[in-house]
Amino acid sequence: MTRPGLTDGRRAIILVYLVQQGPCLGMMESSAKEKLHAFNPRHSFFVGIDSDGCVFDTMEIKQKECFIPNIIKHFRLQGISNYARAAAEFVNLYSKWRGVNRFPALTKTIELLRDWPEAMRWGVELPDLSSLQAWVDSGAPLANPALEVEIAKTSDPVLKQVLEWSRAANHSLADRVVGVPPFPSFRACAERLAPRADIICVSVASGEVLEREWQEHDIAKYAAVLAGQEMGSKKEHLKIAAGGKYAKDCVLMIGDSPGDLAAARANCALFFPINPGYEEQSWERFYREGIERFFNKTYTVSYEASLLEEFEKLLPEVPPWKTV
Repeated sequence: MTRPGLTDGRRAIILVYLVQQGPCLGMMESSAKEKLHAFNPRHSFFVGIDSDGCVFDTMEIKQKECFIPNIIKHFRLQGISNYARAAAEFVNLYSKWRGVNRFPALTKTIELLRDWPEAMRWGVELPDLSSLQAWVDSGAPLANPALEVEIAKTSDPVLKQVLEWSRAANHSLADRVVGVPPFPSFRACAERLAPRADIICVSVASGEVLEREWQEHDIAKYAAVLAGQEMGSKKEHLKIAAGGKYAKDCVLMIGDSPGDLAAARANCALFFPINPGYEEQSWERFYREGIERFFNKTYTVSYEASLLEEFEKLLPEVPPWKTV
């Protein structure tokens, strides 16, 4: 069956591209998710744990030294670099969007710049990311392989530019983010959890990065699956791995971003926040009281609410340049 709207020439280009890339995107995504679908509980408790900014103190170095400098370079924002850096840091580190996938984070950064009069008065042209936003909204896996397939179909020049940026960021990550250990109290917590709970890493980082970082520090042994962006969203990770397999009060998500909280809520899971800027204190509190409450089923609504009150104050929606 031919696909409507594709010329024979365009169809041939796509077929050649897919042959060169190996298995098609759907097969790759399905293969990655098979690890989650194949997961079977060994314990009566389940804990999903985010990676960047939660297990590892890598959010600052990844954003400030890898993603953001490449945004400025690849989208030619050198003329407003201070503004671009402030907008991107707010989105990725200091706001309710903290921890969001790189592609919607990029569109949000450009949106904030476009709405910032002091930045716009310099006359620097901002990229039109409407095609990227459409792809993000399409429900496609938000990872480079899916973006490559979209580019093969559309030849969209902006998407090509985005892919170049994303690849460059990955190169910077591999080059610069090495030797960053987990937060000291994480290992103690994992050792207390492991005998009684199934642990899975729930992340929007690439699987390759997760594998490298968790293996490098000998903590992969605690996780049954390292679920990255290739396996879908965090919400999907929890649904596939834990949905219908555990009692409602026996599923816990640990994270440092509102996206982690949203994934927990979508799956009726409990949530323990790792507060940005206070990560080690959060892990120490989880070790002292959170683990016992979870296992004893005294992780009450009021206890969780008190944690969330602190957490949500740290991640505002309005950027500081709008509140002055």
